Amino acid sequence: MARPLRIEYAGAVYHVMARGNQGHAIFRDDQDRLRFLETLGEACEKTGWRVHAYVLMGNHYHLLVETPEGNLVAGMKWLQGTYTQRFNRRHKVFGHLFQGRYKAVVIESQSPAYFEVVATYIHLNPARAGLIRVGKEPLDRYRWSSYPWYLKPAEQGPTWVERGRVLEALRLTENSRRGYKAYMESRVLELGLKAGRRELEEQWRALRRGWYLGGEGFLERLQGRLRAVVAGKKRESHSGGARRAHGEAGAQKLLAEGLAALGLRQSKLEAMPKGAPEKTVLAWWLRAGTTMSLRWIGERLGMGHYTRVTQAVSRMSRKPGKRLEELKQRLLKIERTV
Repeated sequence: MARPLRIEYAGAVYHVMARGNQGHAIFRDDQDRLRFLETLGEACEKTGWRVHAYVLMGNHYHLLVETPEGNLVAGMKWLQGTYTQRFNRRHKVFGHLFQGRYKAVVIESQSPAYFEVVATYIHLNPARAGLIRVGKEPLDRYRWSSYPWYLKPAEQGPTWVERGRVLEALRLTENSRRGYKAYMESRVLELGLKAGRRELEEQWRALRRGWYLGGEGFLERLQGRLRAVVAGKKRESHSGGARRAHGEAGAQKLLAEGLAALGLRQSKLEAMPKGAPEKTVLAWWLRAGTTMSLRWIGERLGMGHYTRVTQAVSRMSRKPGKRLEELKQRLLKIERTV
């Protein structure tokens, strides 16, 4: 089965969410919740993670996690694998606890506003799910969230919970506990109003449906990283929003870079024979590094029928010859500098 791409780099920040297998509970009682938080703390010690927000629900959990060492995949493998073993041992059950792979949305950490959006979304989960009575019970009545720790002195709470960056996004200090509570309670009240809930849901749409949260410049940087991730991978081995985004916009950019590396202009490329070496190597490169169809590549390179693209990829995969190998190395130099 195809898997979502994972983009990892030092300092990356993610909104991570994982659900129970077939929608089943991953926390049956408070002892399970305590054990998960204990395991999460151990994961942070092993990986250097910083958790900016979390919430544990019945059949899923959310994290806003920063990875200073760029090790999300290794850390998540240990976290979920270890918790599953502990859960199964305690309840005397077997098999998978989590449903498929976790979702990890990459967050633009340079912009404080995105920290606020994600942390608010995570901390409001109990109110959105009806686990507190809006307008009658305070949000911190729900224990299994990092939100109550935001309302306590900085020296209290798990050492792996980092509160500073979320508060800074709201221009608050770690001593501004009342200010953060007032802010969050106002968001809870908005959920009780139809217009307010609609506005909040609109803010969260990209977070819930997309694969990244950030501005256009952030997306461009991520697309550069995607080329390194997909290099050498089988095309069917990954899927999801990140893979699709490495599509037409990314392919156009990749083509422009390839033309520059080969010292060509688009007009000159169009005038070349359909089977020109430059077109052959560009077809192979675009096919390996993007999700675009054979037809799209054939049309952009002026190769005629799309079967010429298939032939080009096949030729490059065997013994391309001295001229094609020379052109190939020019393109590969681009990837090494990304």
